[in-house]
Amino acid sequence: MRIVVHGQQAFGKAVLERLLDRNDNIVAVCTAPDIEGKPLDPLKELAQDKSLPVHQPVSWKTPESLELMQSFDADVCIMAYVLLFIPQPVLDAPKLGSFQYHPSLLPMHRGPSSINWPIAMGSTRTGLSIFWPNEGLDEGPILMQKECEIGPDETLGNIYFDKLFPMGVDAMIESLDLVKAGTAPKKTQNLDEGSYESWFGKAQVEIDWSKSASDIYNTIRAGNPQPGAWTKVDGVIVQFYDSRRIDEVAGDAGSVAGISDEGILVSAGDNGGVIVSRVRPSGEGKMSAAEYAAASGLKLGAKLGN
Repeated sequence: MRIVVHGQQAFGKAVLERLLDRNDNIVAVCTAPDIEGKPLDPLKELAQDKSLPVHQPVSWKTPESLELMQSFDADVCIMAYVLLFIPQPVLDAPKLGSFQYHPSLLPMHRGPSSINWPIAMGSTRTGLSIFWPNEGLDEGPILMQKECEIGPDETLGNIYFDKLFPMGVDAMIESLDLVKAGTAPKKTQNLDEGSYESWFGKAQVEIDWSKSASDIYNTIRAGNPQPGAWTKVDGVIVQFYDSRRIDEVAGDAGSVAGISDEGILVSAGDNGGVIVSRVRPSGEGKMSAAEYAAASGLKLGAKLGN
């Protein structure tokens, strides 16, 4: 079977490694264009190391890009972490089509920040989907899904690197085997039962101290390590990373209720709070919250936020 691998970064590299270990027939590797001043994409590095042809169209919405995909004479295209829009004719060019990885249980959390949102919303489960993409936003038929738990203290980094990444690589290989056997499902999504959320970016991770301790804690762990939940301390943005929820904390919402070797304790809007142990002040590197408090002169009772 002639296979095109389309993807980028560590996930795309991990999928390609597994395919090469199996001696699958990789006829082309497609990845995003290089960015000046940035390291070479790991998927591209591996492909070049293995003397595989690498292609990096700036856009797949051109006649030339369609001709490129057709020229591979591929049976299937495996899309491992693809951020560029791919038109339907390109998706359909391989004889058996193209399938793609998405880190949520579709149709829930369609969109670009599908790992962050379930954590921020306090969900206890998430998962991944392998689906047959179309020109909609993560709307194509489902090939395979796998679930995992979101632990009460797990962060974005925990869920992705410890669970969705390795599960996803396994699922891509399992899906390929189903395609080879001619038994790969195409289950239509019921979009009315799902959700679409846009980017979980800077605006979404600004901490609202009037909210409950659970809501604040969920925002912090959903943004750890990216994009980094933040608040203002004396007008300066400080990002919060490692933290722990506290059930009962005295003080007004957003006020510093404690400073210790463990970190900075801040009151929430429901008589609870969070203790933050790792922070990143604007323009500086990450440091312990205790170190930051000492260096900045943070005092008990200080009010955080806008």
